[in-house]
Amino acid sequence: MIVFDLECRSGGHRFEGWFSSSVDYADQQERGLVNCPQCGSADVGKALMAPNLGRKGNQVPAAPPARRAMSAGKSLSPEALQVLQKLAALQAEAIKDSRWVGDTFAEDARAMHYGEREAEIIHGQTTVEEARELFEEGIEIAPLPFPVTPPEKAN
Repeated sequence: MIVFDLECRSGGHRFEGWFSSSVDYADQQERGLVNCPQCGSADVGKALMAPNLGRKGNQVPAAPPARRAMSAGKSLSPEALQVLQKLAALQAEAIKDSRWVGDTFAEDARAMHYGEREAEIIHGQTTVEEARELFEEGIEIAPLPFPVTPPEKAN
């Protein structure tokens, strides 16, 4: 998989495109399948981007980055993009006053539900199985539509 920074030449919009290879990108570009997700223009080309250099042998590898998806050949309509942006803003507003608990989310939610600790608004991560168990116990939780960067990994 290869990621290119792409730029809409007519609107100046920048976005990422994921392709199986450079040849796949060239083929899709030739067939007019690479479009700007903001304005729909097919006048798109590669933008300048920083090289992705491998780590030194003495460095510990970082956790893999969250994957982003882009449909090959189809771009989001401006309306769909606007809906996603509003949803992201709503999520950011909803969690701004909550506390990140990381992978202890299920344990913390359960402790608050059973009165073992003071209730507060939290967000974190859990497995599907743990989430199902919380639901079956009557503990109210809601999945977040977008991944959340842990505070210690934010810029």
